[in-house]
Amino acid sequence: MYTLCHMEMQTDADRILKLVEESGLVHVRDVEAKGIHTQALTRLVREGKLERAARGLYRLPDPDYEITEHHGLVLGASAAPKGVVCLLSALQFHVIGTQLPRKLWMALPRGTRAPRTDYPPMRFVCMSGEAFTMGIEEHVLEGQIVRVYDVPKTVVDCFKFRNKIGMDVALEALNESWRERRLDLNLVARYARVCRVWNVMRPYLEAITA
Repeated sequence: MYTLCHMEMQTDADRILKLVEESGLVHVRDVEAKGIHTQALTRLVREGKLERAARGLYRLPDPDYEITEHHGLVLGASAAPKGVVCLLSALQFHVIGTQLPRKLWMALPRGTRAPRTDYPPMRFVCMSGEAFTMGIEEHVLEGQIVRVYDVPKTVVDCFKFRNKIGMDVALEALNESWRERRLDLNLVARYARVCRVWNVMRPYLEAITA
């Protein structure tokens, strides 16, 4: 009996290590989804084969692993693999404006359940169709792929969700990104029409381009 249980734990450990090697980070829910008992995670940490990156998140020990200023985005992308960094967090990533969000803002496809995670603190908005899929950039941060909306889509989203973040934030993002020549007006027009905020944005676009 002991030998059989021991062999099962070893098999579970190997499966977990394979998951981590493939994705860089593994969440408790990923382990549970594979039918693996979470005791195997505890054992791997105790043996020094894994280390805890954040609550519920684990990675391989690496003395050369460098935590960057974007560490929260990396953890958030792991917690919500279908999500895209958006709004205030995308502005901060692109170094636009003066916002310092206390939570990581992410967009999820409509109908997707938001993950439950203590760290990083996260706030979600739902989008559907092209409003969700267009304007996505993929950035490699700390060895992980993190999806972030590009500058034009981020500005459009700020107008779309102006009731959540404030019209002043949307205007600051628009003016600064235009002043720094980081705004493709053709993309802005396309995104704004899809997101149904073209009529809202048009007077401000005409003002800055006059």
